[in-house]
Amino acid sequence: MPITKRTRLVASTIAVALGATALAACGTEDTSGEPSGPVSLTYWTWTPGMDKVVDLWNKGPGKKDRITVTVKKQASGDTLVTKILTAHKAGKAPDLVQAEYQALPTLVSNDAVADIASEVGDAEDKFAEGVWQQTTLGTDAVYAVPQDIGPMMFYYRADLFEEYGLKVPATWEEFAETARALKKKAPDKDLTTFSANDSGLFAGLAQQAGAKWWTTSGDTWKVGIDDEATGRVAKFWGGLVEEGAIDNQPMYTPAWNKALNTGKQIAWVSAVWAPGTLTTAAPATKGKWAMAPLPQWSDSENVTGSWGGSSTAVTTDSDHKAAAAEFAAWLNTDGDALNALAKESGIYPASTSAQLSGAFADPPAYFSNQPDFYSKAAEIAETTAPSAWGPNVNVAYTTFKDAFGKAAKDRSDFLAALAAMQDDTVADLKKQGFEVSE
Repeated sequence: MPITKRTRLVASTIAVALGATALAACGTEDTSGEPSGPVSLTYWTWTPGMDKVVDLWNKGPGKKDRITVTVKKQASGDTLVTKILTAHKAGKAPDLVQAEYQALPTLVSNDAVADIASEVGDAEDKFAEGVWQQTTLGTDAVYAVPQDIGPMMFYYRADLFEEYGLKVPATWEEFAETARALKKKAPDKDLTTFSANDSGLFAGLAQQAGAKWWTTSGDTWKVGIDDEATGRVAKFWGGLVEEGAIDNQPMYTPAWNKALNTGKQIAWVSAVWAPGTLTTAAPATKGKWAMAPLPQWSDSENVTGSWGGSSTAVTTDSDHKAAAAEFAAWLNTDGDALNALAKESGIYPASTSAQLSGAFADPPAYFSNQPDFYSKAAEIAETTAPSAWGPNVNVAYTTFKDAFGKAAKDRSDFLAALAAMQDDTVADLKKQGFEVSE
């Protein structure tokens, strides 16, 4: 899309923290921003079961305030971002959109989502600082309300760790030692695999290490994908792949499922949503897995990365921003709404109060052997490192899949693949018209 002077100025205000068209409205808003008559809003989302959650609003708080929300199911990822921007260019974006955290800078830099700080600012106390920061981008503005998060964790076959005399690694150095020890005791097995078909995994690992991929200074962007922290992560995993200490096959394939289900792969670095994936991928191993905090880079650290998660944003095209913000806040902070999201959509809520109540009072069925699953998950979520996203995450992610996919397959230099990510991302920003410092 063309980058205008206006969008460049919008982009320059993002101090990234270290750390279907809209339905016509049936009413209008008065000067206070509150609806003075019935209002119809449209919400673009990919979350399964969202229509059932929204029904609670339409029959309850929404009915009282005469605000009706209609769900329009969408594809996720870059497909939805492109559709939102296309609709916004025509002035016809819906009132509300679901946006992954890494997509928000792109939407903000294109002036597609509104600042709703004055409507939802008091919701901040419901979320961990690192989570709320992902929707403010380090500014006084609030561009969305957090919905779900994906704090990263370490999953392992407790029975096989015991059988092979392995210790749950507390540091990444211990993780590497565990991988090598397993290979010596069972050459046909792997501790885990390095996969390049989901960029979010690598981004989360870099985040945990302290990476800051996009930052701004004045009206200039700086890309730090090849920074010291990310280089450390790339070198670590590349070394394990090169020496054969871990596998190099992608996730989410029949072969990967089989490796998990048969015990050929006995651990997985993943996020809080992993039980759902394991239920499908490795049904024969139910009750045999356990979850622990992510290994740390040093004994003194206690931090995790984030893999996944999304928010609810109000678009600048909406004629009823106050009403839309009211719904967004309700959806992601109300107890009944959050319980419904957990039940109907299987999400892990960003709201800290919801992480230990309702649907999360008991462990996932797959982890019935670990009663403290969700209490431990909540503790880990509080340690989530700040993120640093930019306006062309899609370009960085695409290059990651290509460059790291080839490097993993060939067991070749991961640092060269990282350099390709850096170069492609910088070149794309310049092509779009952003000011970029070297």
